[in-house]
Amino acid sequence: MRMNPRLDVSALAKSFQKDGRLHIPEFLHAEDAKTLYETLRYRNDWMQVLATTNGAVELDRATRAALDHDQVKALNNAVYAQARSGFQYRFETVRVPDSANERAASTDILFSFASFMSTDHVRDFLRTITGSSEIEYADAQATAYAPGDFLTGHDDAVEGKFRRAAYVFGLTPVWRLEWGGLLLFHGPNGHVDCGWVPTFNTLNIFKVPQLHSVSEVTQAAAYRRYAITGWLRAHEQPD
Repeated sequence: MRMNPRLDVSALAKSFQKDGRLHIPEFLHAEDAKTLYETLRYRNDWMQVLATTNGAVELDRATRAALDHDQVKALNNAVYAQARSGFQYRFETVRVPDSANERAASTDILFSFASFMSTDHVRDFLRTITGSSEIEYADAQATAYAPGDFLTGHDDAVEGKFRRAAYVFGLTPVWRLEWGGLLLFHGPNGHVDCGWVPTFNTLNIFKVPQLHSVSEVTQAAAYRRYAITGWLRAHEQPD
């Protein structure tokens, strides 16, 4: 992985300090971003994740393919019922372990990206931008939002996780605003304070805690919404 050498860290830090969030186009060399996207698009180890009243549920593609029509309908009804009044999400994910040794031992490019985000050079870049010298490493997961997928409002503040900022590295080459899947920041009056359309090779960073959501991807979307997401964390990375 290679970060774009033309990024102006001073200007980016100034912008972040103003709003507590930042949109950075062309974060990686174009070829590196393209390779990441193509790898995510064609891999088959995605797990669908969603919330239930009894906790999170993960479903692989084989399990979902085996569901009959009535089971799919019941699952959808349960997902939307919880979304009406509580925290809910549905999308596909491929997770990366936090362990530096596990990442280094793998040839998976997703693991390589996670390791890259925790290298001294990138970590110093992120520390400068966010103003948080406590950041030690970045965790990571790939995400893919298909039509009907969404993430309701939350602020990422979880005790014991030591999250200083969140990031979303966009890997969606073609997208229309009307297709949904927008990263939305909630204002104090119940309106949208800021919203970002999924784009390609862009790094979105925002301070934690900060109330945000991902709007539902519509049936009109011609593609899935791909990204690598995670948090910049302030405790030592496990071996």
